[in-house]
Amino acid sequence: QVQLVESGGGLVQTGGSLRLSCAASGRTFSTYRMGWFRQAPGKEREFVASISGSGGGTSYQDSVKGRFTISRDNAKNTVYLQMNGLKPEDTAVYYCAAAIGWGTSTNLRSYNYWGQGTQVTVSS
Repeated sequence: QVQLVESGGGLVQTGGSLRLSCAASGRTFSTYRMGWFRQAPGKEREFVASISGSGGGTSYQDSVKGRFTISRDNAKNTVYLQMNGLKPEDTAVYYCAAAIGWGTSTNLRSYNYWGQGTQVTVSS
């Protein structure tokens, strides 16, 4: 069982930056692929970024490539999402997710554990 707790959300102006953190419980964090997803009001939850257990593999949604960076610190059981150049369309609740397995995954259904989410609001 893995428990995930996100932090770092908030209100920022267009072009600003935020760094989200997701702290995980458990002693086998490096065996989990991690992902960030987001859900805007009235929309389905969508993939944002994923990172492999070692941190050597990453994948991103096309709309955030070059602006967002996912990383992890296995010694701290924490995954991060650095978000730069934020746009109003990035406004959503951001969720951290974990799954046992190799590589990365964009598939929401492949993740077994989810955090409660953190709100990110980008004002125009």
